[in-house]
Amino acid sequence: MRRFLLRLALGATMGPVAAGAMAAGGPLGIDHELAYDNSGIWARRNQLGLQYGLIGADLAVALWEGGDSRLGKTAWESLDATVATAVTTEVLKRSFTRARPIQDQGPDAWFQGGSHYSFPSGEVASVSAVVAPYVFEYGPENPAAYLLELLPAYDAVARMKVQAHWQTDVLAGWLIGTGWGWFTHSRNDSVLLDVMPNGIRVGIRKQF
Repeated sequence: MRRFLLRLALGATMGPVAAGAMAAGGPLGIDHELAYDNSGIWARRNQLGLQYGLIGADLAVALWEGGDSRLGKTAWESLDATVATAVTTEVLKRSFTRARPIQDQGPDAWFQGGSHYSFPSGEVASVSAVVAPYVFEYGPENPAAYLLELLPAYDAVARMKVQAHWQTDVLAGWLIGTGWGWFTHSRNDSVLLDVMPNGIRVGIRKQF
């Protein structure tokens, strides 16, 4: 499973390198600017639709199922990972203040101050955090669950296409979201669910 996930991440971040990038930089030497494309499947509205659609669907499943079912427990783990990921990426963005590709300062422009929030990719991290607990829970018995990792892979490419992030930004985002997804999945209970009313633990489905 780890090899599969690593290949997806490398395909999203390093694929354009193999396609013929002439110059690269950044901490791993793979960062380069892609030609701007905000159309078709790469359009910004599709990126936002994916992110908010996944979070909304995850929240709906969590509330409907509660925390007693397998699916519900996984959904709450996913929400835990999403919140932890959002906090982590926000702190890192404000700490490293890396310039985005569209800001034309190159891949080695770190610590540039406010409005430079390229590293890491918060959206790729968020999408990764949502799907990771489902992958860890259902993947070993149903390999089709690994296909969920195509969603952060798509988002990684899309974010680079609109020149919002470098290759290492999206790779770091994927690692952060997946890492938090693994951590929350390894816990016995959800932090968010613990602070919710008891009725939420039962789930809306069982209340009808």
